[in-house]
Amino acid sequence: MDDNHMNHAGHDHKPTAHEPDKKQDGHAQMDHSHMDHAQMDHKPADAADHSQMDHSRMEHKPAETKAAAEHSSMDHSAANHKTAGHSGHSEHDHHAMMVADFRKRFFVSLVMTVPILILSPMIQMFAGLDIRFSGDSYILFALSTALFVYGGIPFLKGAADELRKRSPGMMTLIALAITVAYVYSSLTVFVLTGMDFFWELATLIDIMLLGHWIEMRSVMGASRSLEELVKLMPETAHMIMDNGETMDMPAKELREGDVVLVKPGEKIPMDGLVLEGSSSVNESMVTGESVPVDKKAGDEVIGGSINGEGALKFKVNKTGENTFLSQVIRLVREAQESRSETQLLADKAAKWLFYIAVVSGIATFAAWTALGRDLNFSVERAVTVIVICCPHALGLATPLVTAVSTSIGAKRGLLIRNRANFENARKLNAVLFDKTGTLTEGKFGITDIREIGVTREELLGIACSVESQSEHPIAKGIVEEGRKQGIMLREVTGYRNITGTGLKALVDGREVLITSPGYIREHDIGFNWADYEELAVQGKTVVFVLLDGGLIGYIALTDIIKETAIEAVGTLKQMGVESYMLTGDNSRAAAYVGSRLGIDKVYAEVLPQDKALKVAEIQQGGRKVAMTGDGVNDAPALAKADLGIAIGAGTDVAIETADVILVRSNPLDVVNVIKLSKATYRKMQQNLFWATGYNIIALPLAAGVLYNQGIVISPAAGAILMSLSTIIVATNARLLKIE
Repeated sequence: MDDNHMNHAGHDHKPTAHEPDKKQDGHAQMDHSHMDHAQMDHKPADAADHSQMDHSRMEHKPAETKAAAEHSSMDHSAANHKTAGHSGHSEHDHHAMMVADFRKRFFVSLVMTVPILILSPMIQMFAGLDIRFSGDSYILFALSTALFVYGGIPFLKGAADELRKRSPGMMTLIALAITVAYVYSSLTVFVLTGMDFFWELATLIDIMLLGHWIEMRSVMGASRSLEELVKLMPETAHMIMDNGETMDMPAKELREGDVVLVKPGEKIPMDGLVLEGSSSVNESMVTGESVPVDKKAGDEVIGGSINGEGALKFKVNKTGENTFLSQVIRLVREAQESRSETQLLADKAAKWLFYIAVVSGIATFAAWTALGRDLNFSVERAVTVIVICCPHALGLATPLVTAVSTSIGAKRGLLIRNRANFENARKLNAVLFDKTGTLTEGKFGITDIREIGVTREELLGIACSVESQSEHPIAKGIVEEGRKQGIMLREVTGYRNITGTGLKALVDGREVLITSPGYIREHDIGFNWADYEELAVQGKTVVFVLLDGGLIGYIALTDIIKETAIEAVGTLKQMGVESYMLTGDNSRAAAYVGSRLGIDKVYAEVLPQDKALKVAEIQQGGRKVAMTGDGVNDAPALAKADLGIAIGAGTDVAIETADVILVRSNPLDVVNVIKLSKATYRKMQQNLFWATGYNIIALPLAAGVLYNQGIVISPAAGAILMSLSTIIVATNARLLKIE
């Protein structure tokens, strides 16, 4: 590409050498000299050439999203609540309704539990009270029946669903325990002689409802990203008829070949090819980059992007499933469908406890019956074993850790949207970073100033004065540096943005031109070209300042690397996690940034649709991959990765796609995500041990193994043990912290 051209590829400016002009994908190149900077609100780019923009490599950040956040430690399918790989209010509303339903059931059940506890003979015995009266057992039965039906129905339905799938889990274990407790207790009212378990039934339902409510509320964040994509498209379009008249019509009814007028400031309704007019188009809603793209006849426009200051006429060339956004949606859904559901720790524990409960209960009943004990005794032992197998603490073991880790993450600026993928982040051994806006600030900063025949202050003062009239990111970078150095702006008159030349103005009555390397070469203005080439190789954008036709210096700028990015890459390396960088920038500029950051694996000139392929390529090498990005074009990769991490300053669609959002846009928080994931998993393991470990001792004693030695666990003693394990689990969850 000729050195008077600049590549805003994904807003990453190419350094220029002596290469032929190129165009790709129909995107126009643009001269910095003829750009209307006032219309632009750019992100910087890493390029050596400030004069012409090649949008061929523009990183069009497609939008994509993951399904509604998976709920850790609970099979919501059992509760008729599945995560979804599609958009729409229905899924989000359904999730919200599930949360509200569990909340309501918990509080209603809690209210019913109070009289059940008061009427329970066992609780009265614990409290040293005797407030029994005639018919109290029937009232207790009626209240418990109502609670069993109202509070227990989600678990009973869930158990039926798990059993249909031949995969018993948490729901089946809970359903078994509450059903056995209810049936046995009911029999003690009407048939058997023994102590009822109604109080145990009530408290078990309450705690399980509480655990599920806490968990669902803490992970709520159903994905709305495909919805966000649809919102990018305008509802109406100005179609130009054969007679030249304009007719407004629904954008969705446009067909290939239709000619459409887009007025200044309007959204482009469909993908197409520009026929007439010129304008700068803000594709940030689509690409995640805020650099407006100059469009003229022959250039492609993307539906959903926003037209700038000029009117455009374009011919629709893609509709329906062929449009850019539709392809993005397809990529999202494919990535979502390819995900395997994570089987959670608590479900595994519950599955085994279910089998243990059934086998142990049957074995206990059979053994005592064979030994000649009466029916009441055998049933009581079997029921005690089964009920103890479903400890209260198991229902809180993972939800409490989930709630605490979510809270810790939020305080650290880490918003967790997908619990299952977050918890699996402990296995990550590779992290891919999008460059611009993730590892870099996404804005220009001056790196080098070369003054010729004037002082540095005078050169910067003249440049700042002229560039202060522009909104271009390069101009902003120069003005910001001047502000830091206390440069006083001078009087500027006759400011013009001249196509093919650059910015012209009079400063203190003298003519100033800020232009490109191409202009300098074209007019054979001599200076140290070797120095310029060295700056260009480093991926820097260079602008030249002429005063009354004479060169007084040049200024090099580049996208500023975030200070925390270097530390993040170094820390990840210490943790055994390899860092990769993805960018649409050219290889020289990308290599320079990679070397500054200490990243060995750099993928440069990556087209938007290829980012997800790079993720898949690394995954095929046996690595667990996290993808960190900030724009729509990162969304397919975010969805494809084992963990998608969105920079909080990025686009709404990218954020909706991600498993974790970094609110502070700090790359170092990627390290904290992995650390918190590891700490969370350890706490879950510890809690599951405390929640189930006491069964090793309690079950044999409840079954009556040492009955002849006078040692047996009564239902009351079992309740005390379960309460103790619940306290331990709750306390242990609160001790979670990032190491």
